[in-house]
Amino acid sequence: NKSSITDFILVGLFPEFQHAIVLNFMIIFIYILAFLGNMLLIVLIWGDSRLHTPMYILLSQLSLIDLTLTSTIVPKMASNFFTGKRTISWIGCGTQSFFFLLLGMSECLILTLMAYDRYVAVCHPLRYPIIMSPRFCMHMILSCWIGGFISSFIHTVYPMHFPICGSREIHHFFCEVPVLIKLSCEDTSVYQLVVVVTSIVLLVVPFSLITVSYTLIFLTVFRMSSVKGRKKTLATCSSHLTVVSLFFGPNIFIYMTFTSSHSAEQDQALSVFSNILTPMLNPLIYSLRNKEVVTALRKLTGKCMI
Repeated sequence: NKSSITDFILVGLFPEFQHAIVLNFMIIFIYILAFLGNMLLIVLIWGDSRLHTPMYILLSQLSLIDLTLTSTIVPKMASNFFTGKRTISWIGCGTQSFFFLLLGMSECLILTLMAYDRYVAVCHPLRYPIIMSPRFCMHMILSCWIGGFISSFIHTVYPMHFPICGSREIHHFFCEVPVLIKLSCEDTSVYQLVVVVTSIVLLVVPFSLITVSYTLIFLTVFRMSSVKGRKKTLATCSSHLTVVSLFFGPNIFIYMTFTSSHSAEQDQALSVFSNILTPMLNPLIYSLRNKEVVTALRKLTGKCMI
């Protein structure tokens, strides 16, 4: 009886959709592709010594985040749908929310560092080995994880203590802070403002830094005399810019606008795009337009065939 009082109820992904079973099978299929794709990219990077550079080490961290992020969301969603048990415990909800925020915030910072890495490589190539040393790179990665941990801990513990007076139905397919806030019977306008301020720090500021980095990169690229070098640089940068657009666009809309300004269906659609579909696309975006990754894949494929 006690668990039934404290448990939340996850309504699920588009509960009124007529072909829900087809939709859930599609999500599971996308999750499997995302898991295998990111796992393969990690194996390629750490298995090929030529890819042991800051650029690819940061890329492997991005793949690790995407792999873990989808695993935080999809298995529970699929389990709830196929078993018919839609409940999630208070601790389970808080844990899911914590890891989701930790991974999302860490990904935001990792993408910013990847832009900085490209800026140093293109604009200061002679100083690149000194600036982007292995020690500095590992410190940056560790800082991203620590920053994500602290922020996610605060934004999980605080909203989980808001009193819930009415229904405990979460109109989403996983526990997310903007949706949890809607269940509270208290005035959460102050905390919503805190969420917006935090989003400015963790979304707008990094996005602005990425924009500045690529503005400087493009100015440098257009001054290059080598057409081949220009094309190679633009190909690498375009891959990262595509991933940045797919990540920052939906998240800025979700977290920088008040929860009352958009519907549950909009939240779910953006979450599916940003947190399930994008992690599947990231390995494809980086591998198809990156000769080093393609070469490492051919090398691995050759070894497996032998």
